[in-house]
Amino acid sequence: MSHSSHSDLEKAPQVDARPTADRSVPAVATTANLDVAPPAYHVETLAGVHKVEAVNRVWGPKLKIALWVGVAIIAYIYSLDGTTTWQYAAFATSSYTLHSLLGAIGTAQAIVLAVSKPVAAKVADVFGRAEAMTLLVIFYVVGYAIVAGSNNIHTYAAGAIIFEVGYASLQIMLQIIIGDVTSLRWRSLVSSCVSIPFFINFAVASQIGANVNAGGGWRWGYGMFCIIIPAGCAPIIGVLYYAQFKARKMGVVATNYSDQPDALVAERDTRPIARRALDHLIDLDAFGLLLFAGGWSCLLLPLTLVNKATLQWNNGQIIAMLVVGPLILIGFVYYEGWWAPKPVFPLRFFRNKTVMACGFIGFFDFVSFYLQYTYLYSFIYVTRGWSLVDQNYFSYTQTLCLTFFAIFAGVIQAWTRRGKWLVVAGLCIRLLGVGLMIKSRGAHGSTFLIVMTQVLQGMGGGIAATTAQLFAQGSVPHQDLATVTAFVLLLAEIGNAVGTAIATAVWKQLMPGQLEQNLAGILNSTEIAGIYGAITTAVSYTGTPAFEGIITSYDYVMKVLLIAATCLAIIPVGLALILPDLYLGDGQNAVEHEDLGGRPITEKPKPLDA
Repeated sequence: MSHSSHSDLEKAPQVDARPTADRSVPAVATTANLDVAPPAYHVETLAGVHKVEAVNRVWGPKLKIALWVGVAIIAYIYSLDGTTTWQYAAFATSSYTLHSLLGAIGTAQAIVLAVSKPVAAKVADVFGRAEAMTLLVIFYVVGYAIVAGSNNIHTYAAGAIIFEVGYASLQIMLQIIIGDVTSLRWRSLVSSCVSIPFFINFAVASQIGANVNAGGGWRWGYGMFCIIIPAGCAPIIGVLYYAQFKARKMGVVATNYSDQPDALVAERDTRPIARRALDHLIDLDAFGLLLFAGGWSCLLLPLTLVNKATLQWNNGQIIAMLVVGPLILIGFVYYEGWWAPKPVFPLRFFRNKTVMACGFIGFFDFVSFYLQYTYLYSFIYVTRGWSLVDQNYFSYTQTLCLTFFAIFAGVIQAWTRRGKWLVVAGLCIRLLGVGLMIKSRGAHGSTFLIVMTQVLQGMGGGIAATTAQLFAQGSVPHQDLATVTAFVLLLAEIGNAVGTAIATAVWKQLMPGQLEQNLAGILNSTEIAGIYGAITTAVSYTGTPAFEGIITSYDYVMKVLLIAATCLAIIPVGLALILPDLYLGDGQNAVEHEDLGGRPITEKPKPLDA
């Protein structure tokens, strides 16, 4: 990261200088020895990152407390949104007698969820964290207002897509802000703690959803977030804006080591408005983001459309999108690597062994997870005979364990300042949990064993996920923190889509044949088709001679999915073994040797606030 002295600021011309960032990849720190010189590695720092580094120099105890209170409030609201609003979608689409379009709307939302994160990260880098938070609140409120006031399915869908931008942006902004204000040593623990509200909402979300539907209806369920979101985000946005104002008032900028107000001068932006707008588009990498969104939309849309049986794989539109999508993404990679002045995903990411390993750990882990999870609820519903309450508890078991053991991993990392062998152990535990499901499946399997497989997967997944994100963030300079976080989360989302698509293809390919084979001579083709089409129909045969054939069919297909999931779960273990054993120190990352304010970590910070 570049730093300028007082004289440099005075002599600097009032134009936008755009030095080319170093495309090399820095070595990461694996020891606590800070006497060595920082690596020769330069990435041009954008204004938003300079702002947050300046803010990190003026924090006082009161501002810090206010910030963490704001983070806690947002974490709860994000969890409440995620655990309640999905319940209203079926009622909303049904009110227009178009419930069948629920899948198409979900498809659009899934694409927006994936592509919005890099956009939000880039906005935060260019304009600032507070500014990005303000923008996402606008998307949230406008989207939910449109949905709540919609009078047709098209208006509802438009609002749903708009608020999904806010939802996805809030998810990543929470991680970016935590990454900005915590050192490597404590970041994993703090990041995992934002999931604690899930323990509360796990118990109350269903009741809230039921009461809203019975009372004000789905419109109020969405509409109340037009009030909750701005009110909940106001504290942290206010703190960030005030800290930025305070830094400017004190004359503190992140490009000066001394932090002496009288040694600084204010820079005025004298560029014409048109030039300023063009420079902002370049900083945002607008063309690259357009290629990125278009490419992934073409690639992900067919997967979901085929999953929903809207189209078949041999349809011309599907083939065209599957061909055009990868070509656009290849063009995106080429443009980002050799042409983009301020790339959203710079080529150095793809040359960084740690970043790529962490990204593909998430990708393959999610492919493996969704291979088994896509039809797990259906499988349990048909084969186990549990009550709906027990099924819901089972469905949440893994998520609860993910949250708990992510916090546990954060504590271990803060204590040992290491994480490599923790992530290896976590992924091995997750692999064991997936493999044991092969033995535990079916109506006659052990209830204890199948529940324990979810506990093991949650344990391993919680440890692995939080550590992988931490290592990716630690292996890049602060300027890249936001976009590398988006990169890792994006690969996980893609793994979700791929795993779901493969599971659906396997289910559609094998289940009809298995049912025909195991129910031949017992049921006719129409009855078998009814069993394939609805799990409620399958369960209605409980106690009849046909039910054993249904269970056998479900067992066979689930076994195929679990074998594939187990094989893929081996890959993340191998990727974890090539990770460097980063030293989780008190700096912003493991490559720049700088504190949270952008100063050399060997220099004792000068307190600016009591």
